[in-house]
Amino acid sequence: MPSATEPTPIVAPRLVSIVGPTASGKTGLGIAIARRLAERGERAQIVNADAYQMYRGMDIGTAKASAQEQAAVPHYLLDVIDPSDTMTVACFQQMARTVISGLQAQGIRPILVGGSGLYARAAIDDISFPGTDPDVRARLEERARTEGAGALFAELAQRDPEAAARMDPHNPRRTVRALEVIELTGRPYSASLPRYRYVIPSVQIGLDLPREDLDARIDERTRRMFDDGFIDEVERLRPHLGMTAARALGYQQVIDYLDGLRGLDETMADVAQKTRRLARKQMGWFGRDPRIHWLQALNPRLVDNAMAVIDVADQGGYDHIDMHADEYVQHHLGALH
Repeated sequence: MPSATEPTPIVAPRLVSIVGPTASGKTGLGIAIARRLAERGERAQIVNADAYQMYRGMDIGTAKASAQEQAAVPHYLLDVIDPSDTMTVACFQQMARTVISGLQAQGIRPILVGGSGLYARAAIDDISFPGTDPDVRARLEERARTEGAGALFAELAQRDPEAAARMDPHNPRRTVRALEVIELTGRPYSASLPRYRYVIPSVQIGLDLPREDLDARIDERTRRMFDDGFIDEVERLRPHLGMTAARALGYQQVIDYLDGLRGLDETMADVAQKTRRLARKQMGWFGRDPRIHWLQALNPRLVDNAMAVIDVADQGGYDHIDMHADEYVQHHLGALH
C-alpha cells in the first residue's frame, strides 16, 4: 500500500473487449458503452473483431453495424478487404494492434467487438502465428506417407514432449504442423501456444442469455436478414467470393437456393439451425477464458453493470486474477495454424 508521501499509481484505462455468441447484442452494448463513456468526458471508439465483417459488401449476412450505428460511434476494421481476397488471423492481429495503439495514442479508449474468438484474443493476448514453408511441409508430409504417422509423432515426443502430451498421435496433419513450426522457429511448438495473458491491458465482458432466448433472437435475425435483401446481397457478391469469404455462414446456403437445390423456407431454416450451432461453439470457446466477466444480456441494467466492471478493471481490481489465468487453463494445441 502506498505511503502518504508516495503518489497513487495511475492505472491506464483498459481496452474493453465485448465477446459472446452471435445475436447476443454485442454491437449494441459496444455503442452504449461508448456513449456512456462520452457522457463522462472520455472518448471511445469501436474496433471490429468479427472475421467476416472485414469483407466489403458482406453486410446483411454478417450483421454488420448499420450506417446509423457507425455514424453514432466510429468503427474500425469494417470493409477493409475485398471478398475475393483472404483475411488471416495473423494479418488481422497486425491490423488490429496498429489501430488500437493509434487510438490509445490519441487518448481514445478502444472497444473491441466481435464473435470470432481467436480474432478477439489475437488482438490483445500473447499469441503468435508462426509462418509456413511449403517445402518444409511437403518434406514432412512425404515422411508421414513413407515412414508413417507414428514415426513422426515419436520424433515430436522427443523434441517437444509438452506438445506431444496434448496432441492426438493419430492426427498426422497436426504432427506435421508441429514439426514444421519447430524447424522454422527453432523453438518448441508448445512455445507458440496461445497464452491467456494480455499484451494490451484489457477487460473482457461476455454476453450471456438463456438458450431459448438466444435461439429466438437467432430465428428473428435470420428472418430479418432475408427480409432486408440477403438473397440479393449473395447474388451480387457470388462472382467475387473467395474461398475464405464464402465460408461465412449463410452464404453457401443461399447460393444453393439460387441454384435451385432447395426452397426458401428450407434455406432459412438451415441458416437458423447452423447459426444456433455456431452460437453453441462460440460459448464453448469463450467459456474457456476465465478472465471474461459474464453479464446477462437481457438485464435492464446491462450497461450499468458493464460500466461497473470497466471501472473496477481501470483501478486494477482484476489484475491479480488475470495475471494467473494462464496457470489453470487447459490449452488446445491443435488450434494453431
